[in-house]
This record gives sequence, structure tokens and C-alpha cells, in this order.
Amino acid sequence: MKYIRVKWKHSNPDEPVYLFSELSPNGVEMRKLECFRNGFCDFATTDASTGNAKLSTQPLPPLDKIAKDPEFEPVEITKEEFEDVWKKRRYTSH
Repeated sequence: MKYIRVKWKHSNPDEPVYLFSELSPNGVEMRKLECFRNGFCDFATTDASTGNAKLSTQPLPPLDKIAKDPEFEPVEITKEEFEDVWKKRRYTSH
């Protein structure tokens, strides 16, 4: 598994600013968090989702390709970092 965090630079309060994804070995999202400025996060798994969060049906592009878009700042994170955010944000609304 691979874990990434993507900062989405924009000013729309209705869109998330951080996207956290757990990726399978072939780059397909298995779990995802979409976190907003107020700290609330929607989530998506293969079994459930909240809000507008959905898993991508196609493998995500490599981080260097995502980084070519100036709106996005992608970085690979550890499993522990992902799990920490997953546990804290999936079940809270603050």
C-alpha cells in the first residue's frame, strides 16, 4: 500500500483542502478522506462514503504528474500518518 496527502490550493469553502488516499499496489484508491478548512472530513471506502467523497475508479497518476498542476501539492506519507488522520477525522465533525 501507498499513502498520499494532496493539498488543494483554492478559495472555495465548499471544497476540501486536503485529500488523503490509501492506494493499492496498482494505484487504485482503497480509502480516502476529503478534509475541509473547518476540520470536518468526508470519507470513502469500498463499502461506504459520506458527503461527496468517492473513490477513484482508475489508478491515480504518479505524484510528479499531480504536482505539475499548480493547484495541487502532493506528498507521500506513512501508513501511520494516514491511520492517525483516518482515526481522528472519520468519526468527528470538528
